[in-house]
Amino acid sequence: MSLPIRTLFVLVASVGFLYGQNIGRDSVAAAEHLIGLRFTDVKRDSMLESLSGQRASYENIRKATLPNSVLPAVLFNPLPAGFKFETKRTSFKAGPSAKSKVSAHLSKGQLPKGQVVPLGDDDLAFASVGELAELIRTRAVTSETLTRMYLSRLKKYGPKLECVVTLTESLAIAQARRADQEITGGKYRGLLHGIPYGVKDLLATKDYRTTWGSVPFKEQMIREDATVVRKLEAAGAVLVAKLTMGELAWGDVWFGGMTRNPWNYEQGSSGSSAGPASATAAGLVPFAIGTETWGSIVSPSQRCGTTGLRPTYGRVSRTGAMALSWSMDKIGPLCRSAEDCAIVFNAIYGPDGIDPTVYDAPFNYDPAIDLSKVRVGFYKSAFDSVKKSNRELFAAALKKFEQLGATLIPVELPASLPVDDLHIILSAEAGAAFDELTRSGKDDLLVRQIKNAWPNSFRASRFIPAVEYINANRVRTLLIQDMDKLMQTVDVIITPPYGGNSLLLTNLTGHPEVVLPNGFNKEGSLVSICIIGKLFDEATLLSVARKYQEATDYHLQHPSPKE
Repeated sequence: MSLPIRTLFVLVASVGFLYGQNIGRDSVAAAEHLIGLRFTDVKRDSMLESLSGQRASYENIRKATLPNSVLPAVLFNPLPAGFKFETKRTSFKAGPSAKSKVSAHLSKGQLPKGQVVPLGDDDLAFASVGELAELIRTRAVTSETLTRMYLSRLKKYGPKLECVVTLTESLAIAQARRADQEITGGKYRGLLHGIPYGVKDLLATKDYRTTWGSVPFKEQMIREDATVVRKLEAAGAVLVAKLTMGELAWGDVWFGGMTRNPWNYEQGSSGSSAGPASATAAGLVPFAIGTETWGSIVSPSQRCGTTGLRPTYGRVSRTGAMALSWSMDKIGPLCRSAEDCAIVFNAIYGPDGIDPTVYDAPFNYDPAIDLSKVRVGFYKSAFDSVKKSNRELFAAALKKFEQLGATLIPVELPASLPVDDLHIILSAEAGAAFDELTRSGKDDLLVRQIKNAWPNSFRASRFIPAVEYINANRVRTLLIQDMDKLMQTVDVIITPPYGGNSLLLTNLTGHPEVVLPNGFNKEGSLVSICIIGKLFDEATLLSVARKYQEATDYHLQHPSPKE
């Protein structure tokens, strides 16, 4: 098969452009075709000198050393025009522990000091943070005992689930012993004191590898602790494991395999907070820290049945976390309940004096919220279009909210703007975050090499024009304003996971979202519901979610992991 002479000429000219030869008008014409523009030959000739100068600038810029931790000077602002932060600040107070075997024994005073009789390891493994906190505070169980139990479960079930990258055993035992000594000595730091947890392996830990789930980085040592890790240590929490993530934060496949859903080992746990969701659901940790850019907390929480919180953009410091998209990355907890999410979020939110994108806003959580006084919206068209096997569960969920006193208001998310096309913002930023990986050819080392994976996405992102990236962010500004108008009419919005384009839309606007387990459909698959909140109002969001979980028991159900 032969090619037309002109096509051959354009291809040769394009190759010359890539390898440093002079730029000709045919090179420009070929580039125009990639970005959907068309100029005349006269205009192309006029651009040649400028394009050569720009290429020289690109080459000079590439000589600069840009670690993944370096932020761009242009920062995303999620605040709509006229936005005002709440000024009132209240002290954090958790509600009573949810019903379970542990809380039943606690309420009856059946846990003598130093013992956990008649509870077994499974009861403790799936207990809530609040319940475990009371056991530790009252010395019914020591932090070291609890920590060793979770380490044992991580060793026993972690390999089958493929959810653990590194056990931080020596650190964990030392932290647990310190917690026990402090509590015995009368120094109680709060509800997370002595509680074990795990982190997604894109958060830096100074004494352990931070692999980002990827072959090129699997021996990487970052000699600092991420801010979130430091804040949890200050709260007295005990780090027991670095948990798996989809390679460079995509999916559930990493350099060691595919993280499994503990309810169904034939399934991956989804991603990219694959390990945090799988380990928490399987009772290998009481809670874990994950991240989301476009579904990486919501998706694995839905798959594994955890309660996950994606906070507002600008709520939690990302210092020490792998950057994928500087204007979309968020850090949040994956837990057993909304109450647990509130407890963990209370320890990690707020500025650290390093990450310039974090705002100093209060978190006034009220577990006794009155749903009759909350404007509860529901995403009507998304509920109308859910698949048949899920309709009964979703209808029951909406009915339960009404029984709890909520008056449901049908709403629709903004639909006049090209939301789906704004994914190029993430693509461009991810391509920049891993530009050196692409140019070095080390992207060939990544596990997934299909078209719909990072290596190909990073390469394609190089052809997103800066003008289109900036204009996409200008459209994003309009989207923020449209979403703000909607959120002035309601306080929260209930939606099916991935309802319409809600997942991308709210990640672009920076709104918080909590995902809650909602039972099993007739096909035997886990089903969840999501609740979207106002910017910086995780307090109302989690309080509403807690009310729903108080009235249901979906979050108390758990799998039986296999060795």
